[in-house]
Parts: sequence; structure tokens; C-alpha cells
Amino acid sequence: MILGLAKYSASGNDFIVFHTFRKGDYSSLARELCDRHRGLGADGLIALIPHGEYDFQWLFYNADGSEASMCGNGSRAAAHYAHSFGLAGEKMRFLTGAGVIEASVQGDIVESQLTPYKILKETFEEEGFKWWLLDTGVPHLVTLVEDLKQFDKKIAKKLRFKYEANVNFGKILPRSAIAVRTYERGVEDETLACGTGMAATFVRAFHEGLVGEEAKLYPKSGEELVIKIEKGTLYFKGRVERIFLTYKESPD
Repeated sequence: MILGLAKYSASGNDFIVFHTFRKGDYSSLARELCDRHRGLGADGLIALIPHGEYDFQWLFYNADGSEASMCGNGSRAAAHYAHSFGLAGEKMRFLTGAGVIEASVQGDIVESQLTPYKILKETFEEEGFKWWLLDTGVPHLVTLVEDLKQFDKKIAKKLRFKYEANVNFGKILPRSAIAVRTYERGVEDETLACGTGMAATFVRAFHEGLVGEEAKLYPKSGEELVIKIEKGTLYFKGRVERIFLTYKESPD
């Protein structure tokens, strides 16, 4: 079986996306393709499969082959791919491990409605920082700092394993904006962007009255994204870029 593969970048978060009629285990394929030295290089692999009720269902794998229920930037890349290849119209609904996602595509700008968030634990201290633990589809630790140079990869890695969560350092900027750096589990390193991490950081800042109902978010990549909350629902919008298309013979 020949797979058509598309590499996408969504705010610096990169993914390999393909569609297939077969629901299977693509964890080993994720490890192979996401390897930045011997593969195509990516933060994650997304397989789109048919679904009877929604436009499609996704199977999401981190670079290490582990599965993830949700990925904000991945949802935007998947939506762009689905629209480009005729799997869905400009507006779509698709099933993830965290629930149903709604998305809309206008050229290279994609907006996703994220799954309902949960605040799991507020304001506790670890390693000299004050954290919140939230779930925006996947679990995230969030601390707010005065300077993003305070981001510490050793601390982030330690807390990632202690709480089985991604780790985010956020800095509040003027005019309802936030800069964010994220250490992602499954990638086991800092990434250029993390959609659910930016969403979690926005949720904490919003609940603490530090930003309004809409804010601009700036991940390490420097790209600008917009997150807003309407009636308790989060919406996440930004640019998506398809980098290239290629083909691979599937081992199955």
C-alpha cells in the first residue's frame, strides 16, 4: 500500500498527515517518520480515517509513537489537509480521542473549536514556581513568569514525569497578549509551539483576570495566534502551512 504523506507546520509545530481507509496501529510508523535524522522529521503523526457520523476520525501519535487524545495545532493541520484533499468542506467536525472538534478553513487560516477544558488544580508551588494544572484535551502545567528566560528544561522535564503533563511557562504581554514556551511530553523537548499548551496558559491568565476574552498568543516560533473564549468554549486560530507532499510504501 502506497501512502501519500503531507508535512505541515502549524505555528512551528510540525506534523506528518495522511488518510487511509484502515484503522490500525501506526505507532511504529510515527517513530520512523518523525525521526529528524532518519525520517521526515516532525512532532507528530496524524492518520485520518473514515467515520460514519463525522467528516473523519483522527489517530494522533507523538514523535515517540505514544498516542495523544488531542493536539491544538495538530487539529488545525488535520483540518487544512482534510479540506485540501476533499475529505471535508470549509467547515467540518471530526472525532479525536478527547471528543469532537469543529474547525473552519479559510485559505491558510484555520480555526479550531477545542474540547471543553478542566481546571484540575489551582496555585501550588513546585521548584520555585507557582503552577496550575489544567486539561485542554491533554494535561498541562502552567506557570506565569516575568521573563521567559526563566524557562528551565530540567525543571520542565522533571515535572512532566511527575505529573504526566506538558509544561508551560507564560509571560503576560501588553494589550491582552501572552508569550509561551512549552516542554511537550512525547516529543520530550521544548517545541516551537503547542496549541493546547497555549490554550491552557490562556485559560489560567483569563481566570486570573490578566487577559480579556480574546488574546494574542506567541509561541517560541514567534508566529501570532488568536485564542478566544465564548460561553466557556475555546477557539484557536492561526496560519497553517503545507510544506511538502511525498509518498511511502506502507509496511502493511
